[in-house]
Amino acid sequence: MATGRLPDPNTAPVTAKGDLYTYSTVPAKLAVGNDGETLVADSSTSTGLRYNPQNALVNPVINGGFDIWQRGTSFTGGSTSANIGPDRWNTYRGAAGSTFSRQLTNDTTNLPNIQYCMRVQRDSGNTSTTAIIPFQDFENVNSTPFVGKTITISFYARKGANYSATSDLLNILVVTGTGTDQSQRGGYTNQTTILNQNATLTTTWQRFAYTCSVGATATQLGFQFNFNPTGTAGTNDWFELTGVQIDLGTYTASSAPSFRRSGGTLAGELAACQRYFERFANDGGATGSALAIGFTDTTTSGLFPLPFTEKRVTPTFTFSAASGFQVNTAAATAISSGRPSKKFVRIDTTGSGYTANVPANLRFVDSSTATIDISAEL
Repeated sequence: MATGRLPDPNTAPVTAKGDLYTYSTVPAKLAVGNDGETLVADSSTSTGLRYNPQNALVNPVINGGFDIWQRGTSFTGGSTSANIGPDRWNTYRGAAGSTFSRQLTNDTTNLPNIQYCMRVQRDSGNTSTTAIIPFQDFENVNSTPFVGKTITISFYARKGANYSATSDLLNILVVTGTGTDQSQRGGYTNQTTILNQNATLTTTWQRFAYTCSVGATATQLGFQFNFNPTGTAGTNDWFELTGVQIDLGTYTASSAPSFRRSGGTLAGELAACQRYFERFANDGGATGSALAIGFTDTTTSGLFPLPFTEKRVTPTFTFSAASGFQVNTAAATAISSGRPSKKFVRIDTTGSGYTANVPANLRFVDSSTATIDISAEL
């Protein structure tokens, strides 16, 4: 700090334990912050300092670093929104001609702790100028810690060489609602936009940070990124996104806390994602793989208990073709779920040639691409 004369205690008294003085051309007093707040440098204030709330809260953006892609690492966007592609991320475009894929960030200088990103691309030659929108919704339980408070959303983004949005802009919205565990697909009850900002992208990774206030009556929080294309798409009409995070307090791109996974570790992030969605698939390649041990109750039916990661609510179950499953060596002709709970389901199979009332192995057929999807998404 620059030197200067000491403040006159009669005209600029210290009134509370913890008050601070800083010096430039004249002294300035910074009143003590609240318990647990952190003192940080801020050149925009008269004192050059400010207090920020303690950021011990978990990042509510699950899979903000795009590590987890249980459904696959590349998929085609359509005219409906769905929880496909990167876990916990929805996508929407009211037209065909978009692709979402996992990419390496390839930048250990600007993103030293983040390996993956999501590429949001308008397909080459596509002429639709309909917006392409990735978004995420939080449950009420994950929104509550931010209600009535100032928050900052931060993220990293860059553009492709043919990114066609006017002035290279990417629009960011943060929204709130007063309903219970809703999705922006159908809209929040009393949906309110509390942040509407435009980031100007370049072909180099940049970090952006925007601050807004969550209303005291809000029960739910969410956000979206809007890519508004123009003209006809070139080969690289895309933007990439990663390191999405929300923190309590006011930050700039340079002062925002380093990106942290919602689950803390990679294993924790996977568990956070699997609270909403989990896929069982063949991991044995050409030799197939075992799925569950149960028994045959008749010569045409089998019952197989299958535990899974506990979901936020009782999930729904989607099975691919029954022909992808076998009971011992006999093919299944039908497969369904029975007696589901948040962490257990009974897999019921129908087939022929079973031996009744004996232990049995439910397995994926050799080279099968069959799956069981367990979903408790918002």
